[in-house]
Amino acid sequence: MKEILNYKHLHYFWAVAREGGVNRAAERLGMSAQTVSGQVSKLEHALGKALFTQQGRNLVLTEAGRVALQFADQIFMLGEALQETLEDDTLGSTVRLAAGITDVLPKTVSYRLLEPVLGSEQRVRLICTEGAFDELLAELALHRLDVVLADRPVPAGGQQPFVSTLMARCPVMIFGTDKLCSQYREGFPLSLSRAPMLLPTRDNVLRSQLEQWFEEQNIKVDIVGEFEDGALLKTFGRQGVGLFPAPSFQVDDITRQFEVEVVGEVTGVYEHYYAIANRRKLQHSAVETLMRSATEPHERDAAPAGGPALPPRAQ
Repeated sequence: MKEILNYKHLHYFWAVAREGGVNRAAERLGMSAQTVSGQVSKLEHALGKALFTQQGRNLVLTEAGRVALQFADQIFMLGEALQETLEDDTLGSTVRLAAGITDVLPKTVSYRLLEPVLGSEQRVRLICTEGAFDELLAELALHRLDVVLADRPVPAGGQQPFVSTLMARCPVMIFGTDKLCSQYREGFPLSLSRAPMLLPTRDNVLRSQLEQWFEEQNIKVDIVGEFEDGALLKTFGRQGVGLFPAPSFQVDDITRQFEVEVVGEVTGVYEHYYAIANRRKLQHSAVETLMRSATEPHERDAAPAGGPALPPRAQ
């Protein structure tokens, strides 16, 4: 059976490594150099590795010592962060929700999904992190995030530690400047043939749906730009470079912000948005509030153009 790591010994090692020597570390800790050196020796014995080597009159970290220092830095920095957090006077009345948002999710959609949490009776401190799907799931697995909002569920199969809940089904519209709308709105969608189009890159879930829809409608658009970032795509659309597709909970979210108009709705194509949580995190009150918002009845289940189609229950 492995010996349990003694974090007090690790703290003495951390102090010696950061201060650059036993004497300076002992002075900082208010202890004798002999005591500090003895505690570091106990850590080395427990790990079965030498953490320091003597070079002349100086102590130098071994390779094992450099690795140990990287972990010790993270451990004690987290400890300091924990102490600062627990000293927050609002902690007892505030729920902290760390939400990871995949970088393909439109900003307005992210807000709409989190809106039920912000509007709840409990006071919520929201901490949002944006990133790639796989990176955020890794953070979720390490409990650094409470929930991840994404355009796809976690793949099924295996001993999956996550649960995916379908939060909303959002219709997709084609938007453009007033000039482009007046040119392509009449006769939509066949009018889109050879129309200048800005699209998400091919790794985006929406891109494959749009390509299938174009093929079904026998439409060949002129792709003038491809973008990983949805906000950048809309910004180019605002300048009249081309028409662009976008899911929208409310048409006004896009038409007002980017000064564009709706050309038409991409019938039968929806963006699906999921909240993904670690199964053990479902006891988190803010996560429960978020998941519950997907299962409560909504008046907009059969959404009009520009409104979200919400699932009758979680999946």
